[in-house]
Amino acid sequence: MDASLPSLSQQDALVALMIAVSGSHGTVETSELVAIQQMVNHLPVFAGYDIDRIKNVAQVVFDLFSEEDGLDALFALIRVAIEPRLFETAYALSCDVAAADGHLYQTELRLLEEIREELRIDKLHAAAIERGARARHLRA
Repeated sequence: MDASLPSLSQQDALVALMIAVSGSHGTVETSELVAIQQMVNHLPVFAGYDIDRIKNVAQVVFDLFSEEDGLDALFALIRVAIEPRLFETAYALSCDVAAADGHLYQTELRLLEEIREELRIDKLHAAAIERGARARHLRA
């Protein structure tokens, strides 16, 4: 891994994935930002996390996205930071962010596919996670 890359805590890495999904289609939707903040505020995996770090993590993600191999660099950071036992959690958080605005963009779907592959999420588990995200974010 490139020595110039910052290191991320496990919680930072989870936030980074969510931000990456949110920004993957070029616009960070308010509903996605609200979903990220709510998850960070309420999920046990983020217990003790300083929510003020989200802005710094977002800057790291957007800086990486401006580089040619930025997504590969992001995945390198993620692989180092997230324990394998939380890979499905990371994918579930990513799916929830993608579904939060009620629209799945092609770029989000492609990024989710890459995350699935990078984290080696079983296809059946991925389908269940994706269906759960859709169900949680349906509008009446």
